[in-house]
Amino acid sequence: MNGRWGYPAIAPFFVIFLIFGVAPVVYSVYISFYKWDPLGVSEFNGINNFTFLLQDSDFWIALRNTFSIWALSTFPQLAMALGFAWILRNRRLKGKSFWRTILLVPNITSVIAITIVFQQLFGRDYGIINSLIQLIPGVERIDFVEGTLSSHIQIATMITWRWLGYNTLIFLASMLAIPDELYESASVDGASRWQQFVFVTLPQLKNTITFVLIVGTIGGLQVFAEPQQLGADGGSTKQFLTLTLFLYNQAFLNNKYGYAAAVGIAITIIVLIISTINFFITRRIASESSS
Repeated sequence: MNGRWGYPAIAPFFVIFLIFGVAPVVYSVYISFYKWDPLGVSEFNGINNFTFLLQDSDFWIALRNTFSIWALSTFPQLAMALGFAWILRNRRLKGKSFWRTILLVPNITSVIAITIVFQQLFGRDYGIINSLIQLIPGVERIDFVEGTLSSHIQIATMITWRWLGYNTLIFLASMLAIPDELYESASVDGASRWQQFVFVTLPQLKNTITFVLIVGTIGGLQVFAEPQQLGADGGSTKQFLTLTLFLYNQAFLNNKYGYAAAVGIAITIIVLIISTINFFITRRIASESSS
């Protein structure tokens, strides 16, 4: 009796997953082989969409920009999150609950609001950062949006500000799970706080660091809102065009739905490659930890 009623109980999850998870993927794969017109006659296109994608310079520019923004946001963010988590772990720190709560405020803030604030910071004419730069003799104002590296730095800064607190709390949770006996033993052996961090904390955080890196990589491949707010076309020279923004432009600006579906499949393949790398890395770490 209990087993018979179990299937209806779990059925809603699978129904929703099939409708909103599997069906869109299957439909995207289907239309990627067509010159798709949702209001007219669609023409079978074979693998031409994928062939053209590999020859499309904008796709490779978007891929380069995406990984550049990912690198500029992920690694500094990882280092800062580890540092903040180490500070918050200090039992003598006053107001720990307040600081842990305030770290999540950027994560729940609207991306549009974040973009407006950072445009004021990075603005060419009246931005605070450019005002500080001009205090340096011989250095001119920087047009962050128009430059390739500078626009990447601006977007990466927005991403870092938004997700730094979230990753800090993940590291903090892992640090609090480390037994105090390890630190006490290191302290007895004369290890400084820095040595305790390097030789005790970091080895214990191997799995967490791997998790944050992989999730950050997958999230970095899906960066859309921040560059889209700076310019839906990806900039005058495509300097901050990302993969998802490129997909958006093909579908909703150029009305190339079949080609956009092919872009989506390409992004999925890249994510699968990253996930496979994640699988082998985590399996190797687990085997090293057990040995």
